[in-house]
Amino acid sequence: QQVVNSSSQVQALKKEQQTKAKELVAFVEKARKEVAATTDSKKKQALEEKYNKELNAKKDAMDKNYTAKLTAIDTAISAKVAEQAKAGNYDVVLAKGVVLYGGTDITEAVKKAVK
Repeated sequence: QQVVNSSSQVQALKKEQQTKAKELVAFVEKARKEVAATTDSKKKQALEEKYNKELNAKKDAMDKNYTAKLTAIDTAISAKVAEQAKAGNYDVVLAKGVVLYGGTDITEAVKKAVK
């Protein structure tokens, strides 16, 4: 968890997601205004459908992009953990939360390697 939270790649991805979320909010607000300004009920319904489709497409693309990037980051972090484990001759690496007592903590070494 600490490694993921301190990763510069994860921080950049979070910022990118926040920016895209703001863009979606702006898109929704613009769509609402345009729909509200339309008086013809058929045109209003057509606009709503159009904007709903666009919004869903944008959200799907955003989610797919996020998932792909997060998977790549996870793979890179896992590789660094494996690298540190091999360097320290560890057969098993466990998350800190599952270890009740003992062991060597390689968190800091992995955090340095991931940055």
